[in-house]
Amino acid sequence: MATVKTATLTFRIDPGLKKALRIAADQEHRSIANMIEVLIRNYCEERGIEIPLSGETNNNHGVRS
Repeated sequence: MATVKTATLTFRIDPGLKKALRIAADQEHRSIANMIEVLIRNYCEERGIEIPLSGETNNNHGVRS
């Protein structure tokens, strides 16, 4: 099975939110990165936002990727 190439995402967050994220990740036995990915996937699923497959990065919405 081929591994998917990942992208780096760097951002600043309020320390209180980071602490809450760490607690949530620990409760789910996940890393912070994996917890953020799960939260984003759940958000998109709930709102009908399609997540492109790897390699489908055509950006037509003026948003930097």
